[in-house]
Amino acid sequence: MSGAIELAAQVIDRVLAGHNALEHYHALRAAHPVTEPGAWGRVRDLSWSALRDYGWGRWVLARLAPRGVPEPVLAPLLVALSALRDGPRDAHALTHQSVSCVRARQERLAGFANALLRTFLREREALHPEALAEAARASAAVPAVGPEEQDVAVAHFRHPRWWIDKVRAQHPLDWEGVLHAGNTHPPMGLRLNRRRIDEAGALARFAEAGIAVRHVGPMALLLERPMPVAKVPGIAEGWVSPQDVGAQFAARLLAPVDGERVLDACAAPGGKSAHLLELADIELTAVDVEESRLVPLRRALARLNVSASVLRGDARHPARWWDGRPFDAILADVPCSGSGVARRHPDIKWLRRAEDVTGFARQQHEILEGLWPLLKPGGRLLYATCSIFAEENEEQVRAFVKRHRDARPVPLGDGRETLGLLPDETHDGFFYALLRKTA
Repeated sequence: MSGAIELAAQVIDRVLAGHNALEHYHALRAAHPVTEPGAWGRVRDLSWSALRDYGWGRWVLARLAPRGVPEPVLAPLLVALSALRDGPRDAHALTHQSVSCVRARQERLAGFANALLRTFLREREALHPEALAEAARASAAVPAVGPEEQDVAVAHFRHPRWWIDKVRAQHPLDWEGVLHAGNTHPPMGLRLNRRRIDEAGALARFAEAGIAVRHVGPMALLLERPMPVAKVPGIAEGWVSPQDVGAQFAARLLAPVDGERVLDACAAPGGKSAHLLELADIELTAVDVEESRLVPLRRALARLNVSASVLRGDARHPARWWDGRPFDAILADVPCSGSGVARRHPDIKWLRRAEDVTGFARQQHEILEGLWPLLKPGGRLLYATCSIFAEENEEQVRAFVKRHRDARPVPLGDGRETLGLLPDETHDGFFYALLRKTA
């Protein structure tokens, strides 16, 4: 266990230095081959839980160590506090192993870590995030004062204060539920390949395997308990693919038709491209800006035995890669803050800054301007993000329609011109708007 705590702490160290958690996790796996069953799953669980709990962990440390925590032991203590938060049966063993991890990093701080963790265990109920709910709501209702690590709203809601304030202002009826969802484990959705299996056949296969699933949408299933992708029935055969249920709206809303020429403009890692090819016999061009991101895209298409023209290119500058032939339909799944998928990538909450949202909105503006001339008259463009922030969603679309008289919003579902999905127990957070080119 102490080895898992140290490896998880190394992931946290890298995030605190401003780096991506998943990239470092994979680098650690490559550098430290471990053969014990479930060992790396344990490391990931410890890391991701500590990142979800980061705002609370810093608040606890500020309470228990008001003079500050030495930097070498900050990450191990954050991992330990998160693991101890709900009072596991092996709490004392876990404390001992965490202290051993600290001792290996800096021996003179082992006593400090031991005393702090044992104090936490005695006071755990009063320091638990749920015990802070009333004070957190009161704090969130007024402007923040003082350092963020002392803000009880950050501790309870476990999001940065600027994020809490933005969600509260933009989703006044749902803000607490949205923040709560951001701290949960993400659901595992599956997309059925209708070319190879129907819903009844898939449900029968899962029942035979003893795996509980729910039918939650057209060709969409939700696992009751997430599991390793490789163990999902039908993955190797290509009749099922892992994809969040909310992300599956993209291809269905664009609704490709046989014979159409379609562009997936920000295509990696390939789930939406594959879905488009499952829905219709189309001529698909899949583009992404980084060559490294095209590797999983090609892999996704190969697994399903479908083909597309895969190009490296920047959607903001199509003249560098476009062949001049207009498209019938374009999917613009643009780069964004990722605020709708923060529970899946919990480092996002702490790596993002408020000003980053403005930067993403500027990039989205440039992508829309770059792609619109590629669409033929009568064609349609689906604008998509995995954000819940209005600057990247409704405001972006309204501004685009105002600039382009030949852009007409197409009603989605119940007549609304946009579709915003807030994260819940079924799906992550997404935004969609379908635009038709009138001339």
